[in-house]
Amino acid sequence: MSELAVGIDIGGTNTVLGFVDKDGICVHKTTKKTTDYVNPEVFVEALTCTISDFFYTNKQHSIAGIGIGAPNGNYYKGTIEFAPNLKWKGVVPIVSLFQQKLKTPVILTNDANAAAIGEMIYGNARGMNNFILITLGTGVGSGIVVDGNLVYGHDGFAGEIGHAIVYPKGRLCGCGRKGCLEAYCSAQGITTTYMELLNEEGILDIPKTTISPLTIYEKAKSGESTAIRTYEKTGETLGLVLANSVAFTSPEAIFLFGGISNAGDFLLIPTKKNFEKNLLVIYRNKITILLSGIRENDAAVLGAASLIWKLKQ
Repeated sequence: MSELAVGIDIGGTNTVLGFVDKDGICVHKTTKKTTDYVNPEVFVEALTCTISDFFYTNKQHSIAGIGIGAPNGNYYKGTIEFAPNLKWKGVVPIVSLFQQKLKTPVILTNDANAAAIGEMIYGNARGMNNFILITLGTGVGSGIVVDGNLVYGHDGFAGEIGHAIVYPKGRLCGCGRKGCLEAYCSAQGITTTYMELLNEEGILDIPKTTISPLTIYEKAKSGESTAIRTYEKTGETLGLVLANSVAFTSPEAIFLFGGISNAGDFLLIPTKKNFEKNLLVIYRNKITILLSGIRENDAAVLGAASLIWKLKQ
């Protein structure tokens, strides 16, 4: 009988469950609509039924534990706290709810932290004890690993690089403050930059609804100067914040993960240039910026499942 860890990625729209072995192979994956469940108790009931049904019909496997990645997930308390993109408001004791149903280890962290552990176990950070992973997607998140351990801080919420303020009087961020990295390097941020550059060029007739990070990437590949400049400006901002983050943890490498990072060299080259430019001299030419080595389609569940495998190391 082989053990499988259940990786659960809770998103504002969808929740993905994956059954993952120690080698990072997802033997089964299923999706549920998070928005279909009006309260977390009904949500957990539905997920535990799915988990129990899987192991009942696949008796060659046993459950090693459940790892959960969720927005505003508190590792210490096992709670999801005031997640703006979830229907369930306030503090949700998600770990306790699962443990009432299934007698197995349950670990929760936020989605970016889960991705960082997944990178360390299954991705390009294997063998590294000091690195930072940046998630570039709908939001900007980060997982920080120091001396082989994820940094949680005293309250479980360490690692919010996406909410480092870059421009104090800059764009309004979803967190309610102005000038956060997320307002410039997320999907919405890069789209806004592109539209601002079009306006500077006097091009005012392109509806914002027709523009997305994917269309900007396609335009950059075709050689459009505005799209290329968008990545250059995004890389300036990202490189600056990453250079500042190095002063706190002195990582061996920084990994970029998520849809925005799929732009490859369009983003990497200006980011690396401005990263080195803004580094304290003692750190220069010591730290590499790399793309994640985790398959994007499986990254969320692999990261969540890896919380269990790290526990068992």
